[in-house]
Amino acid sequence: MGVPILIPGRIAASGPGRLRLTTLPKGLEAAHKMKAHPSSLSSARGQDWAGLAPHTLPARARFGRREFLRRTALACGALAVPQVVPGSALGLNGALAPSERIVMGGIGIGGRGGYDLPILLQFPEVQFVAVCEVQKPRRDAAKETVDAKYGNKDCAVHRDLRELLSAHRDLEAVLIATGDRWHTPASLMAMKAGKDVFCEKPCTMSVAEGQALVETARRLGRIFQAGMQRLSEANFVFCDELARSGRLGQLQTVRAHILPWRMSTAHLPAQPEPDRETLDWDLWLGPAPWRPYHAGYLGGCGAWLDYYDFGTGAAGWGSHTICQCQSALGLKRTSAVEYEYPNNDNAEGYVAKYANGVKLVLSAGGWRGTCGVRYEGTEGWASVADDYPKPDVSSPSLLEDFDRLVRDYQARTERPMHHIRDFLDSVRRRRPCVASEVVAHRTMTTNHVINLSMLLKRNLKWDPEREQCLDDAEANRMLSRALRAPWHP
Repeated sequence: MGVPILIPGRIAASGPGRLRLTTLPKGLEAAHKMKAHPSSLSSARGQDWAGLAPHTLPARARFGRREFLRRTALACGALAVPQVVPGSALGLNGALAPSERIVMGGIGIGGRGGYDLPILLQFPEVQFVAVCEVQKPRRDAAKETVDAKYGNKDCAVHRDLRELLSAHRDLEAVLIATGDRWHTPASLMAMKAGKDVFCEKPCTMSVAEGQALVETARRLGRIFQAGMQRLSEANFVFCDELARSGRLGQLQTVRAHILPWRMSTAHLPAQPEPDRETLDWDLWLGPAPWRPYHAGYLGGCGAWLDYYDFGTGAAGWGSHTICQCQSALGLKRTSAVEYEYPNNDNAEGYVAKYANGVKLVLSAGGWRGTCGVRYEGTEGWASVADDYPKPDVSSPSLLEDFDRLVRDYQARTERPMHHIRDFLDSVRRRRPCVASEVVAHRTMTTNHVINLSMLLKRNLKWDPEREQCLDDAEANRMLSRALRAPWHP
């Protein structure tokens, strides 16, 4: 059992102060036993605990009322009466000291954010202090989750992200899990306010937004992680390593799982708006074009994803699967260069090509789970999707090196097999995340050019260096979207 130590505190404004105790771990007991023992509160120089030498004055002076009051005043000035300091505040008993914690807030904590928040709260170095959400039921639920974790009612709530960023200057990082339309504007605002960012995918609504994301993070030295978590999952990492190591031979085709493509330019008819406290419709829209309120938009991402104003087309799943394909090819920092319109309205069988000649093929089927990928080489293939116990491979012998390939990847890259852990480690170490702003931008660029090809119903060619379509002025005009005031980057 640990021994108590005295931590100087303050004398209460009313009534005498109380000595309050905390404990040290067993390993530190010996170093503090003499300090903690009541008979050893005098130092080697013969001073008592208040800093006064005992028995150096005549008895009358020592017992006089005036001298007693003088001594009391001196004692109070020299050392305030101790108070209780929890061991957690000192980093004792297995807890992290406040200086070791990452103070965080959340913006858009419903839907996907409701999944991310409890995971973040599992990490002892995370101290979540505030949430922002435009829908009151989600706002209340997020606060309840945070307060339940810490056993108090301290989590602050906000409807407007500007209030959260201005009111909590101690925030070091934010979770952004809004709808797609808000991802880049909110990330830029947070980075300009000095915060690191974990942002859900798809991270951008246009190529121009991705460029702004990369430039802002670079200029301000901020850490950014996109929520493309399969870059940090062992099954997917293993397949990427099979491809990168040459075990599949020369890669010829990579296949990416997508949702059936749709980007409708229509909008739903007007309905009476809820009161602003229940739902701030203007803030829900944010930088998107003004559209009348309709409850049909509020059923999660599946309700608004198919609308051009709010969604990102191929990136619904392509933000994951195309990212994995580019990772397997060793091309996370570039994009496809040729885009072939498939002569259909759902992008089934869409083909894009990389500068090395490898084909990217999109399909809504072919896997037993969501967000699947398949890599095909001259000597074998590998395929994986969510919920696969192990990847499907062309030869069982490929799986024999599963543990070693994942372990070697971790040793080489110093990356954990946990996406949020990678973000927190990167915040500490000030190094780019596995799904950095550059990786997110280049992944989303491939998605955006696919979308442009589908909208324009024609083939496109892309220059990754200049970040422009070749010989297509109309397509280049669509590389950015107009943002509603005042939400310009």
